[in-house]
Amino acid sequence: MRVYVDLIIFINFAFDFILLLSVSLILKRHASLKKITLGALLGSLTILVLFVPFTTLTLFLMKVLLSILIVLVTFGYKDIKYVILNMFYFYITSIIMGGFMYYLNVEFSYRNIGMIFYHKGLSVNYLFILIASPVILYFYVKEMNKFKLRNSLSYKVDVYLKDKRVVRLNGFMDTGNTLLEPYNHNKVIVVNSKEIEECLTPGNFMLVPYESVNNTGFLKCIRVDKLYIDGIGIRTDVVIGLTNAKLKDNGINCILNYLLMEE
Repeated sequence: MRVYVDLIIFINFAFDFILLLSVSLILKRHASLKKITLGALLGSLTILVLFVPFTTLTLFLMKVLLSILIVLVTFGYKDIKYVILNMFYFYITSIIMGGFMYYLNVEFSYRNIGMIFYHKGLSVNYLFILIASPVILYFYVKEMNKFKLRNSLSYKVDVYLKDKRVVRLNGFMDTGNTLLEPYNHNKVIVVNSKEIEECLTPGNFMLVPYESVNNTGFLKCIRVDKLYIDGIGIRTDVVIGLTNAKLKDNGINCILNYLLMEE
């Protein structure tokens, strides 16, 4: 069997460069291309370790140490938490990108008759690195940033009603919601009425005027005893505005008022 070391080094350099660039974009490390290139070059040269007859455990430990070195060279050292977070995303991104490579290689390099697979002589390593990788990188970074933003603004919310009942909701902190009711200047949070309709008392409502970009009107609101927001605390200066509209995806059924963060 022939092994083209220069080709292996090039493929691994390209793959490591994409991995490190992804981590830099996701975590906003702003690593320079020089450092990313240096880290990728170090990663590509470590492939030579595979040709040394280490034991399985020794090889595993060697890979871990080398990956730590790659991350340190690329992103530097601030504290142990900083390094661990970089390492975590480096491995997660590696697993995802490697999974895509394996999938494409199986799809294009193998044929099957029933459950029997055989190689048809086509490899997609070059195609994956030169064409597919930037596309996957773009969507992966985009979705990861959405995921981070969504989770950073998501909160568990417990609504304590006047009759002592508690309604548990999944809240989203909306920077565009700064609505105050005009009577006592309480903050208005918006809840899907289906989540709380069983707890409503007929006639126990007030109307709060609102104005949005495309609409104006009145929002039906109810007073509550208090609100507990996980990570923020207890708030008593709130009222709940009810809507039949779908608020957001991912199980969000409560839009929090951004003014709650000021306290």
